[in-house]
Amino acid sequence: MEKIWLKNYPPGVPAEIDVDEFRSIGDMFLQSCQQFGGRTAYINMGKGISFAELERLSADFAAYLQCELKLPPGTRIALMMPNVLQYPVVMYGALRGGYTVVNCNPLYTARELEHQLVDSGAEVIVILDNFAHTLDHVLGNVPLKHVIVTRMGDMLGGVKGALVNFVVKHVKKMVPAWTLPGHCRYGDVMQQGAAHDFRPVVVGHDDIAYLQYTGGTTGVAKGAILTHRNIIANLQQAHAWIKPFLSEGGEVIITALPLYHIFSLTANCLTFFKIGATNVLITNPRDIPGFVKELSKTRFTAITGVNTLFNALLNHPDFKALDFSSLNIALGGGMAVQQAVADRWREVTGKPLIEAYGLTETSPAVCINPLDLAEFNHAIGLPISSTEISIRDDEGKELGIGKAGELCVKGPQVMKGYWNRPDETERAMTADGFLRTGDVANVDSEGFVRIVDRKKDMILVSGFNVYPNEVEDVVASHPGVIEVAAIGVPDAHSGEAVKIFVVRKDPALTREALVAYCRDNLTGYKVPHLVEFREELPKTNVGKILRRALRDDTAA
Repeated sequence: MEKIWLKNYPPGVPAEIDVDEFRSIGDMFLQSCQQFGGRTAYINMGKGISFAELERLSADFAAYLQCELKLPPGTRIALMMPNVLQYPVVMYGALRGGYTVVNCNPLYTARELEHQLVDSGAEVIVILDNFAHTLDHVLGNVPLKHVIVTRMGDMLGGVKGALVNFVVKHVKKMVPAWTLPGHCRYGDVMQQGAAHDFRPVVVGHDDIAYLQYTGGTTGVAKGAILTHRNIIANLQQAHAWIKPFLSEGGEVIITALPLYHIFSLTANCLTFFKIGATNVLITNPRDIPGFVKELSKTRFTAITGVNTLFNALLNHPDFKALDFSSLNIALGGGMAVQQAVADRWREVTGKPLIEAYGLTETSPAVCINPLDLAEFNHAIGLPISSTEISIRDDEGKELGIGKAGELCVKGPQVMKGYWNRPDETERAMTADGFLRTGDVANVDSEGFVRIVDRKKDMILVSGFNVYPNEVEDVVASHPGVIEVAAIGVPDAHSGEAVKIFVVRKDPALTREALVAYCRDNLTGYKVPHLVEFREELPKTNVGKILRRALRDDTAA
């Protein structure tokens, strides 16, 4: 069939991008540092670091790896930190030295951390001391040769840094006891690195930039191999999409999602760095009052997040009092943006909440809505430049416009494969080179792609497909609801039935009232049979609701 959606690019967005403009992420990094040297690149807890300072510090860290540890290019360097200034320093330093970054979630259990360190073969880890106790439990079981420990305030300077470190450890008691024999301190590492000259390394498109782990909620986490070409391609694709709406050297983006997550890493840390923007790093976005207070200090022009984060901000009484006059872009990804949240966001901020879509395996962007979209459209947008999509049935046959099937993707941003898992790589790819996303989608006549749901989350009621996203969108529009998740549960009559888990805004909201509301807005077989009210819903580190955890709770 004719892929008509490949024609519909917004004005000013090219159909193809130039992947060859940069040889590596480090090449892009140096160009931005030279162009925007005096501007502030990253801010955290009121402390800023300029592009020029970041270039120098990242070279010092790279020199430490080269000259003190004598590590060859290709060595895996694990990072286990939230959003602090140390992250971009060591991340860019590692990439400039030709090393591969292995991002680790600080909230990992010891078992999860052990698996990732063993699987990746990481030889070095840079870890915030808040999480060092986790590493303590598995240090003897992993291939690490060098452990570098940093503290929350290590880059905040002088009295402020010392005060933050004291409060975090002794007042808030956020640093459980740890030992980690033979570890090095971040400050000492940087001092030793500064005593050496960094020797630039030739890094090319085929070199591995990141091992980005994914799939831990559905089984053993797999490392997606993302090359410099993959990431550069996605930077170029994202930049082409946002360029008509943003000014180089003049943007301020709020970075609340963790930089170790692929969405925040590529969209905020890298793409906005490319255009000379300032990243405001939020270390703990779960502290919504503190987050809103931080927003009040900044005339921000862009913000990214997931649906639950935007929802939490909107439910804080002080958020609506903020100044949104400078805001140009609010981009939601990582999970479906619900209409109720998008509508409230526009009402409060005066700006649309734009939905985008991507995967760890695609570096991550695949589709983005036009940034000047007038109304929320329930779509994930249009395929970005140099990206092909295909909607296919279970037999691999391509489907027509409007028909739902698995979304498959091809483009320069698609991963090289899964680390040490050729079998998983083969299962993920089609014979003609498309990545199977596992998401059910359709495409309309104008080329807009809509995600129906994850294939594994679909609920089968009396032979009819019920997609949790649709049920959740309806329930979330009820004024008495804060959050909702829908799953399928076994049912003797219909095979499966719909169950919803709800966090109430209105304590008086009843099951009967909610079911009646659903009956007015959903076909009968889609109406929830079971309603469970909870104080909170289980979420991933970036705020995506974990339906699998709810299914496990129900089955237990």
